[in-house]
Amino acid sequence: MSNQQPQIDADCELGQSCPGIAMIIEPKAKDLGGFTVRRCLPVRQQRNVGPWIFFDEMGPAQFEAGSGVNVRPHPHINLATVTYLFAGEILHRDSLGSYQAIQPGDINLMVAGRGIVHSERERPEVHQQAHPLHGLQLWLALPEADEECDPGFYHYPSDSIPTLELAGVPVRVMIGQAYGVTSPVKTFFETLYLEARLQAGQTLKLPPAAERALYLTHGELTLRGSRIQAQQLVVLSAETELEVFASTDCQLALIGGESIGQRFIEWNFVSSSKARIEQAKADWQAGRFAKVPGDEEEFIPLPG
Repeated sequence: MSNQQPQIDADCELGQSCPGIAMIIEPKAKDLGGFTVRRCLPVRQQRNVGPWIFFDEMGPAQFEAGSGVNVRPHPHINLATVTYLFAGEILHRDSLGSYQAIQPGDINLMVAGRGIVHSERERPEVHQQAHPLHGLQLWLALPEADEECDPGFYHYPSDSIPTLELAGVPVRVMIGQAYGVTSPVKTFFETLYLEARLQAGQTLKLPPAAERALYLTHGELTLRGSRIQAQQLVVLSAETELEVFASTDCQLALIGGESIGQRFIEWNFVSSSKARIEQAKADWQAGRFAKVPGDEEEFIPLPG
């Protein structure tokens, strides 16, 4: 994943010329060898949107046989990760013994709590043939009372995620509540995450949340007369009634939720306490984290 900070489009930063928009974040893409990652959160001007503190789009990529995703074991604390794929497959393994292939439409929720280690690779049958990859990886902050909870892993297959149609627009409510339906995915804060696919000319009223941002993986929208293009994270203003219009066929993700307190982020560690992050760094260097069964030999060293 890229460690470069995205750029901010200042035109709408104050929301004066772009009604309904507080800020537009232009992520910087980084090629990881046939594998492009675009990071939208965190940035200096916008550390989070509700409980969402990290937002990456992976791909779209097309791998040749023998190449693909190969992320060695690495640790997390005091957060939860969400992985969602539009195409391809990733094999999740963690120090709890979880072994789960995530496929398009599924949601993997990994709760790090007091500490977890995981790897993201591919099953041999996937790795040995040409294959695509496209998806989102996101991190959620945990409430301070839950930061040191027991780690956990939750897999939600595609058919368990509620889907509805609004004026011809298919919508999936991945996390939280929207449009009268509730996702089964476990939450800690009030959280919102949905996906919608609009055809040119269609509109969609966005559900309310204390904080919200939308992201287009492809296509173009307009919001209150402002153009929104693909690969932009658009932080929305506090207005409750917002509607988007599809200028072209497009796919959007909407994230949001309640406002949270300050969180510190360093490498893969997130916490309300800087001292806790320093302890996690020392624990990783000293080998005190649990290993991933079946993936014990390799690991990602602490940067620096």
